[in-house]
Amino acid sequence: MPPSSRPVSAPSSAGAPDAGEDGLIKVRDAAEHNLRHVDVDIPRDRVVAFTGVSGSGKSSLAFATLYAEAQQRYLESVAPYARRLIDQGSAPKVGSITGLPPAVALRQQHSGGSTRSTVGTVSRVSNVLRMLYSRAGTYPAGRTPEDLAGTFPRDAAPLDSDSFSPNTAVGACPTCSGLGRLHTVDEAALVGDDSLSIREGAIAAWPGAWQGKNYRDILAELGIDIDAPFHTLPAERREWLLTTDEQPTVTVHPVRDAHRVARTYQGTYMSPRKWVSHTFATSKAAHLRAKAASFMTQELCPACHGKRLKPEALEVTLAGQDIAYATSLPLARLSAFLEQVRGHPDTLALPAGRRQAGHALIASLQDQLGTLVDLGLGYLATARTTSTLSGGELQRLHMATQLRSGLFGVLYVLDEPSAGLHASDTELLLTALRRLRGSGNSVFVVEHNAQVLASADWIVDMGPGAGRHGGRVLHNGPARELGAVRDSVTARYLAPDAPPAPTPKEPRQPAGQLRLRGVTGNNLRDLDADFPLGTLTAVTGVSGSGKSTLVRRALAETVRGHLHGDGEADRATAQNDEEEDGVPAWALSEDRVTVRSGAGLEHVDRLVVVDQKPIGRTPRSNLATYTGLFDSVRKLYAAQPTARELGYTASRFSFNVPQGRCPHCLGDGVVSVELLFLPTETSPCPVCEGARYNPGTLMVRHRDRTIADVLAMSVEEAQDFLHDVQPAARILDLLADIGLGYLTLGQSATTLSGGEAQRIKLVSELHRAPRGHSLYLLDEPTSGLHPADVDLLVGHLQRLVDEGNTVVVAEHDLRTVAAADWVLDLGPGAGDDGGRIVARGRPRDVAEAGGTATADHLRRYLATRAGAPGGG
Repeated sequence: MPPSSRPVSAPSSAGAPDAGEDGLIKVRDAAEHNLRHVDVDIPRDRVVAFTGVSGSGKSSLAFATLYAEAQQRYLESVAPYARRLIDQGSAPKVGSITGLPPAVALRQQHSGGSTRSTVGTVSRVSNVLRMLYSRAGTYPAGRTPEDLAGTFPRDAAPLDSDSFSPNTAVGACPTCSGLGRLHTVDEAALVGDDSLSIREGAIAAWPGAWQGKNYRDILAELGIDIDAPFHTLPAERREWLLTTDEQPTVTVHPVRDAHRVARTYQGTYMSPRKWVSHTFATSKAAHLRAKAASFMTQELCPACHGKRLKPEALEVTLAGQDIAYATSLPLARLSAFLEQVRGHPDTLALPAGRRQAGHALIASLQDQLGTLVDLGLGYLATARTTSTLSGGELQRLHMATQLRSGLFGVLYVLDEPSAGLHASDTELLLTALRRLRGSGNSVFVVEHNAQVLASADWIVDMGPGAGRHGGRVLHNGPARELGAVRDSVTARYLAPDAPPAPTPKEPRQPAGQLRLRGVTGNNLRDLDADFPLGTLTAVTGVSGSGKSTLVRRALAETVRGHLHGDGEADRATAQNDEEEDGVPAWALSEDRVTVRSGAGLEHVDRLVVVDQKPIGRTPRSNLATYTGLFDSVRKLYAAQPTARELGYTASRFSFNVPQGRCPHCLGDGVVSVELLFLPTETSPCPVCEGARYNPGTLMVRHRDRTIADVLAMSVEEAQDFLHDVQPAARILDLLADIGLGYLTLGQSATTLSGGEAQRIKLVSELHRAPRGHSLYLLDEPTSGLHPADVDLLVGHLQRLVDEGNTVVVAEHDLRTVAAADWVLDLGPGAGDDGGRIVARGRPRDVAEAGGTATADHLRRYLATRAGAPGGG
């Protein structure tokens, strides 16, 4: 009997209710993505792990089929008018599903959050805390709120809970608009090099491209010499053109050139100072706001002193402390503060009604905080912005809300909940999953983590390979039986004799040290750290211990500053903060990381920072365009005889250019169909049939394939087709070697997982010609990867080091840590209890020394790999 249709036997999990024939979710003929018309029966009221190599079809079954079907059924119960306002998605490709409960999805989030979105707003702690200050706070004399059980003076002015939020008009400090800082234009930075003329680019604080030229041409029309060195212009003229608030409009007469006729137009001038202020305040483009911010200085708001609220709100206290103090506390310490509030004389002296309300609100807050602390998030402060959190931290914040909801009979579908978690934090996660199951719910997790798989009641193993090589159910049953499945790659890695990750043949000796001194930021306080050059270094520690702050921010910014010069580095950092650091350039200075000094930086010629942020923000960005291989493909097609006869250049073969793309779908390949009361459906464009291009472009063929056919190829298929086209062939080989052979070249960047995005970023760097000693910094590169894919990734990292480079990874995966040359272990705990280097050395030395959470888990892992007695 095939494993996908085998009878369901009772899991061995103690205490779990028996799943009889009525306790099954029965899926028939699932064909979403690469699923091969899957039939499978999955028990409810269990913790079920969906696993398999990356691209095997586990997410297609768990999310794109089961959750999507549950969502569709819920939407059918929504009023038709309301349904029109909901992004309903498409119905999954499945014959039938029976026994399916209502479902809730908790997905990984790899994009940075808003600077105004905080731990408190996501967890809803802030809502209750604001209500507590409003109802039970101690007001100044004459501003006592109404006693819930009686009357209050006529001149009383109780504050609504919104008054305690910096994100509302009634609560935000009017001076700084609730940011806590004032941003002013640094006029000294507006001019980059005053020995240059305006035409040569003396003014740094202007936009590039046409708009910057426009402002220069306007100045010329106003009679200002834009070809003279800037410092030779009269002082009053320099002052006016840099800082004026006037916006004169003049007729501009552009210089004609040989290629086009320049027409006159009406141009309006904007001074550099005004452009910076206007762009910072109004632009929706992150890179423009970041550029503007690089020409501004910050100072503490003199009105609220950085507390972001109006004075009236800050006058209200609990146990003598305002709400800004409470939100600055880590969640665990906030819980202790609330206990102090409960017994404080000010609270006890409140009228009975307000005291009762205060106790009820504190009890609710303590319940919320207890759940968050139980999930290992006690180190996070309520006011910490979500832009600084990892995807795993965000998912656990959302999970805390579900744990408190008390729902029964719900199907929870979680996307790699262990991603970004230390082994000790994973135990807390498993406890939370069991709590959800114990409340009468079903918990389905898409996972690779051995701890999670071993503790699951049931495993659905997909494979055997990825893409077209996957999509089958290899095992559907208790975890203990997975080892008997011959085709399962997962089973091989869960066995005690699992192969280790690639390691160097001989221990490497450092070629020097990168030394950072006085690292301060977040929970790092005057930390000294050394990174050996020419090695693979793993920076470890429990979640929240300071790994990302040290690697992705302190080390990256210090090296970047050395490579580009301090001024250039500041500007480069400002422009890339939102993408790389998760802290926008306009964030408060308290979120910044500083380094007193660095040494050994002269040994580094190039810095490469690789993270899991998406490789594109729109569906038009794809694997081929991001890696650059599509440039070679377009040149290949432009070189074909038919293209030369028609006068086509490489730009003709871009689906973003009107001349080459389909005019109906504008190069998307699909069109959206509005069905009024039904979900919006997407279907292949009826004109180009999904090809993206117009017929004229598709006339050009290479080896009887159009350029649309190339975009539809998988990496594996394209390897053969483009084997003689460089650099496309090298990029394709690297993508296949790193485990991404199943992806199609035209797959939208928005559909890629964090692990896929990170490996694509790495490949886009690996195919470039070597340029001296490179420092590669990776933040949890194995997050979301199957152990087999981890081996492929680690193998590439080892080769980078063998070629004379340095690789530093912030990592939890024990296989990767064990394969490193050097370990820096941060801790001992998270938040204020972390931020120190508690162990350093070779992996086995750190493991044998013990005394830290990482060392204890690493010792057990190494013992298991060695087959030692007692290895767990």
